[in-house]
This record gives sequence, structure tokens and C-alpha cells, in this order.
Amino acid sequence: MKRKSDPRHLKRIKIMQELFSWNFHIKSKAKSYIQEITANLGVIDSLIAKCAPDRPIDKINKIDLAILRLSVCELIIKKDTPPKVVIDEAVELGKEFGSDSSPGFVNGVLGKAVQIENIIT
Repeated sequence: MKRKSDPRHLKRIKIMQELFSWNFHIKSKAKSYIQEITANLGVIDSLIAKCAPDRPIDKINKIDLAILRLSVCELIIKKDTPPKVVIDEAVELGKEFGSDSSPGFVNGVLGKAVQIENIIT
């Protein structure tokens, strides 16, 4: 298990929190570290919708949605982190900030995303 003081973990927490906040202030300009995510929101959200067909985007818990958006961006746009690391980190964020069902939901959606996008893990 990684330490909670891992700089990459702390950076993801900051980005996830900013994405969560951005959900409530959509008209405001996104900060630089989430601009790539917000610029590709259509692609990201459509993949999330494919992977969680029983939950429309507007019905997904906002914390879970922020975690998923960050993770999907890392998986299909940035592609600089191994998929297993992205998924593990997303599940950890779900445990730390989400509800009891968040880790399983996040893991399931990202697992399907990896399959759909044919990302080698």
C-alpha cells in the first residue's frame, strides 16, 4: 500500500477536489491542472456513460464523478500512467472520499473502460 504522503496521491487529491468544486461552478474558468479534463469532458463523460449505463452522468455521486473523470482522462488522454496504477489510485480516492459503494463502483467503471478502450494492463 502506498503512503498517504505520496506526492502523486496528493496531486490526484487536489485535482479530484478541484473537479468536485468545478461541478458546482461550471461557469467559472477551470484551473490549469483540470483544463485538459474539462476540455475533453464530452469524450470522458461518454466513456463513463458507456461503462455505467444504469447510472446517468447527472445521477452519479459528484465525488465518484470527479474521481472517474480524472481517472478516465489519465487512461485515454494522458496515457502516461499504467492503467493498473490509475485504477488502484482511483479506488483509494473512492475509499478516502466517497461513500461505502464508491470503491466498487469506481473499480467496475474503470475496469470496463479499460476493456472498451483496449488498454493493455
